[in-house]
Amino acid sequence: MIGKVVVSGISLILVVGVVVAVVNRIGGTHSSDDISPQMKAVTQICQPTNYKETCTKVLSSANTTDPKELIRTGILAISDSLTKSMNLSEDLVVNAGSEPRTKLALKDCKTLLKNASDELHDTLAKMSSSDLNSIAEHADDFRIWLSFIISYQELCVDGFQHDNNIKSTVQNSTDYGSELTDNVLTILGAISNILQDFGLQFNLPPIHSRRLLGADGYPTWLSAAHRKLLAGGNANLVPNAVVALDGSGQFKSINAAINSYPNGNVSLYIIYVKAGIYNEAVVVPKTHSNILMYGDGPDKTIVTGKKSFTSGVNTWNTASFVVEAPGFTCKHMRFENTAGPDGHQAVAIRVNSDMSVFHNCRFDGYQDTLLYQAGRQFYRDCVISGTVDFLFGYGAAVIQNSTIIARKPNHGQVNTVTADGKREKGQNTGLVIHNCKIVPEADLVAERLTVKTYLGRPWKQFSTTVVMESELGDLIQPQGWLPWAGNQYLDTLYYAEYANTGPGANTANRIKWKTLHFLTSNEAQQFTVGTFLPGADQWIRSTGVPFLLGFR
Repeated sequence: MIGKVVVSGISLILVVGVVVAVVNRIGGTHSSDDISPQMKAVTQICQPTNYKETCTKVLSSANTTDPKELIRTGILAISDSLTKSMNLSEDLVVNAGSEPRTKLALKDCKTLLKNASDELHDTLAKMSSSDLNSIAEHADDFRIWLSFIISYQELCVDGFQHDNNIKSTVQNSTDYGSELTDNVLTILGAISNILQDFGLQFNLPPIHSRRLLGADGYPTWLSAAHRKLLAGGNANLVPNAVVALDGSGQFKSINAAINSYPNGNVSLYIIYVKAGIYNEAVVVPKTHSNILMYGDGPDKTIVTGKKSFTSGVNTWNTASFVVEAPGFTCKHMRFENTAGPDGHQAVAIRVNSDMSVFHNCRFDGYQDTLLYQAGRQFYRDCVISGTVDFLFGYGAAVIQNSTIIARKPNHGQVNTVTADGKREKGQNTGLVIHNCKIVPEADLVAERLTVKTYLGRPWKQFSTTVVMESELGDLIQPQGWLPWAGNQYLDTLYYAEYANTGPGANTANRIKWKTLHFLTSNEAQQFTVGTFLPGADQWIRSTGVPFLLGFR
């Protein structure tokens, strides 16, 4: 597998080779007499990274000035780190003792780290088929895909919240892999600017109008005929599979319909789920890309489950509905986890799908309702309810024109709407809530001023959450945001508000963090759909779902 990684990384090597050539031409802060030629090349490549010491240590071990060999060393280091982490998890399984949750978490880690390794190979394969201009234009796409690796590693570590000793051991292993990945992310993020600074620009279009990797600017899996069908609404759709509990369809379970997906399918695959309550743990596997699933409405077509942390299942596996495949579109359905507040972490839906879209859907739970695990995700005209951290994840998600409902938690608990898991500074991920309403459920109305509700708290070091042009009810505490544990991450998180309305939008008494920002229109522009979700103008538009590319 390592050999394949090296070959598929050639395009990235060429890009950095150009960068190094340019920098060599103009010189650096040190003359050639100050440092060796080999270290000069390493320093130049590592300059934009957030972990320069790690970058320098890894690349200098190659003992070469050839930028291709230096980047080859960096790519091999990521792969090698993932392999070592997988081997560690296997060793720990043998020595884990009889604690069932620890054994389960270690088993999860093995799967997650293998997924991370596969994702690394897939991403570099995409680079190998792209020329220099395409890589520069789609640098943000590649950064999203590389961020999958970090999300898998973080899910692995987060499975050990009950066992700090094992968690520390595993985290020490994955931390290094995250640093290595972040360094590549940051190099990719800097490529266009570096090339432009030194006269090698490609006249790249604005980010909101950049084309996808498909030849016509739309996702490659959608033909023109399929796009017309999607734009026309459900009446024009002819499903490939119909699910009905009463036997009136081809299948009685959603999983059975998903399993009917043809091997090697490259086109849109349409699944219609008729009204009914489907009590099954649904999984859309990674190999089943480009599925459109639609129901009879969020009050009629319901997927339910009740797995929870307190029932012995780690958070990652509690989801009633899981999407692993890219290009997933869902309309007019409801997803719920009925474990209740006593279940603690109990996920209704886990989405690990790049360029996924949900329209007119409902997501109900209490703690950890919606896990936007990884990739670009868009939610429009949806309803999402919960209590503690009920919008959480590591991906890049925008929730637009939706209703967010805070529910009544257990006695003594507070509500936190969001808990973003951005781990590394170089990731182009986070959560944006745009043109939404945040309100209490009926059972909370009488106690909405005494049961405290906050916009969010920082789950990870670079937690990024933006609430803009939204109506905030009076249930939102004047402080707005809540610390996670003391002063943890308060110097590195990024929280922001822009043009919100309603009694909960008054910022006069907001918590005094230097990392809490009140944005101008120009500053908020970077968090609109057209900028925050690369290629959104194509991949969202192709689904027929309405969206605001900019402000309302």
